[in-house]
Amino acid sequence: MNKLRILFLAAIASFIGLETWSQIDIDYQLPPQEILELADAPMPPSIMISRDGRNIILTHRNRFISIEELAETEIRLAGLRINPAKNTASRTSYSNNISLIKAGEKEAVPVQGIPSDARLAGFSWSPDQQRMAFTNTVYNGVELWVLDISSATARRLTGAILNGNMGIPYTWIPNNKELLIKTLPADRQPLINKSTNIPSGPKVSVTSGTEAQNRTYADLLQDKADEFNFTQLSRSALQKVTIEGHITPWMETAIYGRMNFSPDGNYVLISTWHEPYSYMVPYSRFPSKTTVYTSDARMVKVVTEQPLLEDLPKGWNSTMKGIRNINWRSDKPATLTYVIALDEGDQANKAEFRDEVYELPAPFDADPRSLVKTINRYSGITWGDDNIAIVYDSWWHTRNTKTYLFNPSDAALAPQIISDRNYQDNYSDPGRFMTTRNQWGESVLDMQDNYLYLSGQGHSPDGPRAFIDRYDLNTKKTERLWQADGISTFEQVIFATDIRK
Repeated sequence: MNKLRILFLAAIASFIGLETWSQIDIDYQLPPQEILELADAPMPPSIMISRDGRNIILTHRNRFISIEELAETEIRLAGLRINPAKNTASRTSYSNNISLIKAGEKEAVPVQGIPSDARLAGFSWSPDQQRMAFTNTVYNGVELWVLDISSATARRLTGAILNGNMGIPYTWIPNNKELLIKTLPADRQPLINKSTNIPSGPKVSVTSGTEAQNRTYADLLQDKADEFNFTQLSRSALQKVTIEGHITPWMETAIYGRMNFSPDGNYVLISTWHEPYSYMVPYSRFPSKTTVYTSDARMVKVVTEQPLLEDLPKGWNSTMKGIRNINWRSDKPATLTYVIALDEGDQANKAEFRDEVYELPAPFDADPRSLVKTINRYSGITWGDDNIAIVYDSWWHTRNTKTYLFNPSDAALAPQIISDRNYQDNYSDPGRFMTTRNQWGESVLDMQDNYLYLSGQGHSPDGPRAFIDRYDLNTKKTERLWQADGISTFEQVIFATDIRK
């Protein structure tokens, strides 16, 4: 009798257990309406102002991404995180709408033509500031769109043919009528599915070679399948598209990086990556080549060929040997500038000067000319004219940064150090030199008579008080022209439409 009672109770317990642990499907639950309204409150828009200050673009976005977006496929290769179905970076932040404040108007008007399900990114003003290009990501890829400022309307220029896996997939051509775009190659092959792919052999790491510091990076290539997929996802063909949407081929398929036109539009600087790849470093350290072409795709000069960089010297201030930081000089129609380390890129080496800046004007067949040397590691230049430019450097270990005034036309004149400070000391920050746009639409020093101008946040024990100073090139002294009160309002200087006013 006792045995029957025990079996009966056990059967009841089993039945209750089945009821207790059974699974049911439910929808995601929503919080009360008050909390939902708080969570879904509109985000402040991002602002992009035309360089003359007459038109303002406002881009709007959702506060959170959708569950559908979170569920999209992500592939991690060579330091990249890619959505292979859409051919763009998987962590892109999108806007969903655009509005425009025109010159003389106070209220923003919505831009017409934007799709209701838009995922907008990669905004860029045209050189003449009359249009803005941007991308729209759809279910099967990336489209190129253009916004006409005068009519406040947007329209699609291409289908979902852009390859956004290696950064923004287009650049404006300085004629304001065309854009150079990276498109999906016609010969792209299907990706290897690593979850079902059977490797043909083991992965072998070789320890021979030279001794070197081994930095660690995320999302590196791991095998031949990764190499194949990286190649397929990164390759693009370069094409031109007019603002009417007419597309023509421009250059053959390769793994393209930067595409920068000279200020006068006659040349374009293009970088490409190529094999051999590495399982130790991201794609930015893969072998690369930087070349100058004419605007009609004729090769002019190979500026540099960077080898595979797996063994850089250790330290925050160490860098590569050879040519780096290649750019166009903004105050010249077509002059290249670049930097070479004087300490072989190794911060442990003693050197009076760490870096040297060179220039190479079109047609790029003369010897490069030295412009200036920096005591610390080079960190940038603001160009002015033939006689005035500002160069910056920094050194991580001491947190020191220097600002130099130098003459780009006479390397025999020693540069003058006009600021020498700890870059973490906000109270001593003199601000940044203000710029204006020249005849090519490039940023250059805003010079009036014999003065330059500085703007900054004006940090102090009482809080930030934004300011504008005038810098006298003769006396090397500054005069404060304006400062925010820092009490009733918070203000920040973006740019000045006319500094003399």
